[in-house]
Amino acid sequence: MSQHMLRRQLRWSLLAVPVAGVLVLAGCSGGSTDNGGGASGDPATTGFSIMVAQANDADDFYAQTAKKYSDETGVPIEVIPYPSDAYNTQVTTQLQGGNAADVMILSPGTGQPISVISLAEASFLAPLDDTSAGLLPAGSETLFQVDGKTYAQPTALTPVGLVFNVTAAEEAKVTYPTTYEELLTACTTARDAGKTFSVLAGGIPFNTGLMAQLISATRVYSETPDWNEQRADGKVTFADSGWKDVLDDIVEMNDKGCFQDGAAGGTFDNITAGLGGGTALTAAVPGSAAASIAEATGQDLNVQAFPPKKGEKAFTVTGANYAWAINAKSDDAVKASAQAFLDWVATPEESAAYAKLSGSVPITGIDKSTLLPSYAPIADLLSAGDYAGLPNAAWPNGAVYDALGAGVQGLLTGQKTVDQVLSDMDAAWGE
Repeated sequence: MSQHMLRRQLRWSLLAVPVAGVLVLAGCSGGSTDNGGGASGDPATTGFSIMVAQANDADDFYAQTAKKYSDETGVPIEVIPYPSDAYNTQVTTQLQGGNAADVMILSPGTGQPISVISLAEASFLAPLDDTSAGLLPAGSETLFQVDGKTYAQPTALTPVGLVFNVTAAEEAKVTYPTTYEELLTACTTARDAGKTFSVLAGGIPFNTGLMAQLISATRVYSETPDWNEQRADGKVTFADSGWKDVLDDIVEMNDKGCFQDGAAGGTFDNITAGLGGGTALTAAVPGSAAASIAEATGQDLNVQAFPPKKGEKAFTVTGANYAWAINAKSDDAVKASAQAFLDWVATPEESAAYAKLSGSVPITGIDKSTLLPSYAPIADLLSAGDYAGLPNAAWPNGAVYDALGAGVQGLLTGQKTVDQVLSDMDAAWGE
């Protein structure tokens, strides 16, 4: 497969966790809306539309899931894909214009333009049934519910980690480090072998921010799982917490040559080329990218937790990072039909089928025996619950994450200090 084709096929895999305000709706066509709100048609057979983000024709797991349901039930479903870099705008624009699709894929919480809570509070989303509510991971209720009502149904759990190229590591005589201190040594060993320990899309804020969130699992959330709640209550700040250690680590990794040359201007193409071509050992990307890149290149890849410092507890990042939601303006029969689809996709069998298609973990529960092989290195952490949700999902607005992603870019170029980035994040929080 040519490098050009590989880049096209894998771009969405690298964008699979929405960690910044990059999805925007720009004009959905075909949504079934009724401004009058009355019922029409038989809910058992009424068709509906779903809008999804899609980078290329290979990103079709939503379409495959919808087709399977249509084949089984006879209910027609129109899947409307939008380019991943325009999706957020499309969703918000169409919801405001009253012409959005009946079902849409959103982000839990409040940290993005297409976040569930923000859109529910704006009356754009319809409340869902008890089946949807029963799928919410423990402790994540505030990311999906308003006043006790559930407004979105998580699609799956998406582990985030350092995707590790075993093939390239063996060539460089590097084993995956178990501590941060070993990681710094591995960076030097990889450089001596003509490779880079970690390839970073340093020019893209939502990848630099993802790296920081991954490190925060051990530096912040393993010891203080309620850190976000404490920040909301004004008991802690970014500046006076483990987030300083997170950014200090990134600076140290950059100084030690852990990232590729020119990392500050890196793009997702660099990640694809580095992991797929074996010139890089790791990258901070959604775990689903491991299976995609391995299939496309024949490399042996898996998903690893970011190494803790000596004395720290191993921890990782996993969350219900995508969710189905129903348009409040769709008519009642359409809403009922869409809810029946959500109930179907929530069954253990279909949840597992969707997870396999999307390279994720079933939302109905973590079973080590059924995890994709690429998740074997973090299987014990997942089954034990030793993970934090994606931190920015609970942040009050997208500006906080923007300050983090842009701030890490500034650290790489030397235009920002750690203290400045932390101060920017605290200011963006709203204080």
